[in-house]
Amino acid sequence: MNQSADSMTAKELEYIADSMSNEDLLLKQCVVASATVQNPQIKQTVNQMMNKHTQHYQTLLTMMEQHKPTAPTQPQQ
Repeated sequence: MNQSADSMTAKELEYIADSMSNEDLLLKQCVVASATVQNPQIKQTVNQMMNKHTQHYQTLLTMMEQHKPTAPTQPQQ
């Protein structure tokens, strides 16, 4: 299937919104872990994970903003 980003379905946009919620949750969990962990190596790994989840969230947000007219208006649970 060769589908361009301009022709995403509502279901695909819902999946992106759901993925954004998951990335946000993972980012929040990393923030808590980073604040509580004592081992510097683990703290560094958690901080790298925070950066990755932030990048993923921003990528998904950009995709969603490109499709605002058809994007879901309610947060996904």
